[in-house]
Amino acid sequence: MKPNIFFTADHHFGHENIIKFSERPFESPEHMNKELIKRWNERVNPGDTVYHLGDFSLGKPDFTKEILDQLNGNIHLIKGNHEGAALTYPKRFASIRDYHELKIDEPDNSNGKQKIILFHYAMRTWNGSHRGVWQLYGHSHGTLPDDEMALSFDVGVDCHNFYPISYEEVKEIMKKKKWTPPFGPRE
Repeated sequence: MKPNIFFTADHHFGHENIIKFSERPFESPEHMNKELIKRWNERVNPGDTVYHLGDFSLGKPDFTKEILDQLNGNIHLIKGNHEGAALTYPKRFASIRDYHELKIDEPDNSNGKQKIILFHYAMRTWNGSHRGVWQLYGHSHGTLPDDEMALSFDVGVDCHNFYPISYEEVKEIMKKKKWTPPFGPRE
């Protein structure tokens, strides 16, 4: 069985104020950290791939390393604006980038691939946005209204019951969008 691919963002491990700012249903940072680790590992197996789109931890480096050591999967980090602690443990990540253009084998597509732009921040337009390329982002903690005319959305934990979201789930969400190619045969 091929490994699953997951996307997630904005865990903010160790960040007490995020509970209040984002109205997270946790009693304390300890409760939040424990629950986020549990939900990650319920979905992600050790051989799976995870693209984390930033803001992994606001805790100290030792605390952050301890959290990273408890999480399953090969983690690719797309840097957010709170990455100081995570970057002190670079060998835990399969890659660390500011931005990434991912290509996934997709037999449903005519060219056999699905291209996905991964960036911490939401973009209004991106490379290939008019050709069916997706854009996944975090940063906004569910505060941006979803644009049903754009093939992009927030993969942050605040939007997905604090779980990473699988490629298959992303694909189902994208199928419900009202986006149509701007160039091509007109009805």
